[in-house]
Amino acid sequence: MRFMIMVRANKETEADVMPSAKLISEMADYHEELAKAGALVDASGLQPSAKGWRIRYSGGKNSVVDGPFAEAKELIAGFTIIEAKSREEALEWTKRFPNPFPDARECEIEVRPIKGLDELGGSEGVERFRKLEVRSQK
Repeated sequence: MRFMIMVRANKETEADVMPSAKLISEMADYHEELAKAGALVDASGLQPSAKGWRIRYSGGKNSVVDGPFAEAKELIAGFTIIEAKSREEALEWTKRFPNPFPDARECEIEVRPIKGLDELGGSEGVERFRKLEVRSQK
């Protein structure tokens, strides 16, 4: 099972304030532990929403909406994808995730299971996606 750990954005991440060397070191320690355990799939920080865009769909048309986006708390500042045998194992890993904003009063990370192709049923499209898979799924 794969899980995505999402770090919620805040005013600092949207202002592109760099994390402290101490926090980067703590995050590196945590991700090294994940890697040693064979649980790390991917991880990265994201640029502020001002550097991004959204595609809005309406009927058969789409339009581009450039950032920045107003509600920082609804945005993602970074992510880690882990592989775990169970929800409980993933929960144990995420409880150890370093506080991404130690100087803030409050912050949160969100964790969600990633759907596997097996959960999408059988269809020609799913089989095409299977052929595209770059990473093997355990």
